[in-house]
Amino acid sequence: MLDIKGKWALITGASRGIGRQVATAMAEKGCNLILHSRKKANTDAIKGELSKFGVKLLQVEAELSDIKRVSQLAEEVESLSGGLGILYNNAAIMTQYRTDIYSAPENEYIQSFTVNTIAPITLCNAIIPKMITRGFGRVVNVTSGIKDEPQLMPYAASKAALDKYVYDMAPHLKNTGVLMNLMDPGWLRTDLGGPNAPNPVESVIPGALVPVLLDVGDETCGKFYHAQDYRV
Repeated sequence: MLDIKGKWALITGASRGIGRQVATAMAEKGCNLILHSRKKANTDAIKGELSKFGVKLLQVEAELSDIKRVSQLAEEVESLSGGLGILYNNAAIMTQYRTDIYSAPENEYIQSFTVNTIAPITLCNAIIPKMITRGFGRVVNVTSGIKDEPQLMPYAASKAALDKYVYDMAPHLKNTGVLMNLMDPGWLRTDLGGPNAPNPVESVIPGALVPVLLDVGDETCGKFYHAQDYRV
């Protein structure tokens, strides 16, 4: 298992839900964190909670629907960290549940693909080449096991597109020291998952850290990890 103590990680959507759980678990392991949210103030509470672990904690803000700002964010986190070791693309949006499965308007697809697909891909494309140069990196793209629910098709399609990016790009990371994988958290009781989800948000740990802690010798890249498989 990889020791991430002293490494720098960016976690998008770190103020609540899955991002908050991942941030806490990584801080417990000594990882320095860059906490992202739409507004820096949104991560004030989690930063205060994690200060007890003695790790370095920085806050950044960016609206992920603004791809120009996402590109700036990639440059910012590289500068702040001196070289990012871990990229955890967690943030996502869910569009309206539509009983008329043919009624989702164009703007819902555009919003979903911009935030859920293009934004994480933009961060990957900017940061992974630098990781390759440094000979180390762990990239986790949070996906979804959603299927057979056309009522949420803009969301489901955007996650499927992100999966395709990982599957096709991952083989090109062979022997670089950089691993990129997918993590499905399961259906959780979060703002996105809703109050009727079967699993508490805390159940995402330890599974959500599995693709982060893969040792370089594992050469496990382009895999789909189900966090609930590791539930204690």
